[in-house]
Order: sequence, then C-alpha cells, then structure tokens
Amino acid sequence: MSTLPLPLVLAAELPPGVREVLRPGEKLRDRAGIARVLPSSFLRVDSWDQALVTHLTRNFTVSEFIGVDVRESPVLRSFPRYVPCALLLLAGALELFRREVATYVHVAANGGYRSPGHALSRHASRHCWGTAANIYRIGGTTLDSLEEIERYAAIARRVIPGVWVRPCGREDGEADDHLHIDIGYTVFDPVDEPDGGSSAEGS
Repeated sequence: MSTLPLPLVLAAELPPGVREVLRPGEKLRDRAGIARVLPSSFLRVDSWDQALVTHLTRNFTVSEFIGVDVRESPVLRSFPRYVPCALLLLAGALELFRREVATYVHVAANGGYRSPGHALSRHASRHCWGTAANIYRIGGTTLDSLEEIERYAAIARRVIPGVWVRPCGREDGEADDHLHIDIGYTVFDPVDEPDGGSSAEGS
C-alpha cells in the first residue's frame, strides 16, 4: 500500500491464533450499548526494528503506537504484529497536532493500539480500532495536571477535524494523567487497484 513496507493483510489471511484475538468483523458494544464492528484490514509489522524505522508521517513511526505490556494477549506481544489500517489516519491527525505544538508528542505504553484481547479493552475502546492515542508528555511537559491537559486538549480540538478528546477529571470516563485523543470508530480498508496503484475506502 503506497510506499509503506508493511503488507496489507485481510481478515481471512490472518494466522488462526491472531484472528481469534483480533476478532475481525465481529461486534463490540460501546458504553452506550451500541454495537461497533471491529476492523478487518491490517498492516503486518515484522519486527521491532522495522517498527522503529517505518514512518507513518514525518514525525511518527509505527513503534510509537504499538508499545504494550503483559496485559496484551501473548500472541500479540511477539512479531509479526498486526495493526488496523486506520492507524495511518490517527498518525495523520497527530501530525497536525505535532506541528501545532512544535515539539515531541509522547504516546504512553498501552496508549496506542490495543487489541480486543487486551486487559484494558473494556467495552468498545477506540484503541481497538487503532484510532486513539493517550499522550502523557509533550516536549518537556508531563501531562499530570488538569490545567496542562485542558490546555493541550483545546489545541487538539482546534487543529484536528472531527477529533474527540476525553474530558478532564477523575471520574470514570475522564482522564487526569494523560490527554486522550481519538478520531472515533473509523474503519479504513485500503483497496489495491488493478493498475498497481492504490486507493482507500473508509467508513
């Protein structure tokens, strides 16, 4: 797809153990009880070294979105790893944010893509779609106060079209130690054209 060295893998092509965890095309219910269809198109990442050097945008590599701990399913803590294609759209959104703040944007461990099998994947978390990021530091500023979180949340709302930012606070569904940015339940299914080019259909 395009010039990325990451092969496109469709649901039927996933290894059986991986497919069981990723549950492509199945439905998860969100907090409101609405059924959301999980992604069915993925990019294959063959190694951590590849993730480190593969840029999705000028300022973001694959590695910044796939850091997880032991709460992730064991089959998805080794390589090859499979990430939803919508991760490209998330990286593009964060690139707009990165250019506005003019400094490094740090995504937390478990704060990028998480599979439906991850212990933190309660309800239909947008992290399972590869469309959400938890940012814990921007440049030298650690986001550990409501004032700092809200300051950067306002920037995200201004520069990222259609963005949703988790409210600041200490109640369930709020955040007080990171900035949660997401672009919703977005499914991105790239299509290879017969002439060797590529296009994309999204919903």
